[in-house]
Amino acid sequence: MEIATKDVKVNLGGTPILKGINTHIKNKEFVGIIGPNGCGKSTFLKTVYRVLKPDNGCIYISNQPLEEMTYKETAKKMAVVSQHNYYNFDFTVREMVLMGRSPYKKNMQRDTKEDYDIVDECLEKVGMSSYINRVFSSLSGGEQQRIILARALAQKTESMILDEPTNHLDIKYQLQILDTVKDLGITVISAFHDLNIAAMYCDKIYALQAGEVVSYGTPQEVITTELIRNLYEVESSVNRNEDGILHVIFHPTRSKGESR
Repeated sequence: MEIATKDVKVNLGGTPILKGINTHIKNKEFVGIIGPNGCGKSTFLKTVYRVLKPDNGCIYISNQPLEEMTYKETAKKMAVVSQHNYYNFDFTVREMVLMGRSPYKKNMQRDTKEDYDIVDECLEKVGMSSYINRVFSSLSGGEQQRIILARALAQKTESMILDEPTNHLDIKYQLQILDTVKDLGITVISAFHDLNIAAMYCDKIYALQAGEVVSYGTPQEVITTELIRNLYEVESSVNRNEDGILHVIFHPTRSKGESR
C-alpha cells in the first residue's frame, strides 16, 4: 500500500508547524522521519493517521484521498502505535488487544474464536502472552507499549504508523519490536530520535527541520555529519560496520581539556 502527502500544511494556535510536506512512501517500504524536537515529526504523523486535519494539502492512501475514506475504512488499512497511551478504565490486556479487531465489527457484534486466536498470536509476537489477564494500567510504560503494538498487529493492516514507538523500551525490546514490524512486510512510517536505530531499519528517511523536508533518501544518503550538524547542532562521526549499516558516534560538546 502506498501513502503520499502533497503540500500538507498544519497550523496550531496560529503557528505554522508543517509548511508544505511532500512525501511518497512506496508499497512495503519502511520509512523513517527524523529531526530535532519541535520539527513537526509527530504533527506530520498525526495528520496521516487523522488525529489532526491539515489546513492545506492532501493525503493519499493508494491514490485515494484520505478525506474520502471513513475512519473505519482507514482503520482497516492503517494501524497506529503512538508514544502516549492513557486510559481511564481498567481494561485487561486481552481487552486492549481485542480493540484491534473493532474495525471488522458491526455494532454489538461479539468477538469470535478467530478474534481470540489473533489476540493470542499477536501477544506471542511481542512476548506478552503471560500478561493476557493483567490489567493494562498496572503495567510499566515499556510493557504497555508492547501491548499497544500487539493491538496494532491485531488490526491486520497493510500499513503501520509508529510515533517514536520505542521511547520507553530497553534496547532488547526496541530491537524485538522493530524486527517484528519489519518482518510484517507492510508499509511503515516511523518517527525516530535514535539515528542508529533509524539507519538500521529504514529503507528511506525524511529529515524535517522547522516543518519542512530538508533531506530525503537512503540512510546512507541522509545521515551524514553535515546533516547532523545542521539538524541537531552537534558534531559526529558516521561510519559503516562490516554489514554496511551506518553507525553514528556523537562527539561531546565540551572541550577535552575542560574539567568536570
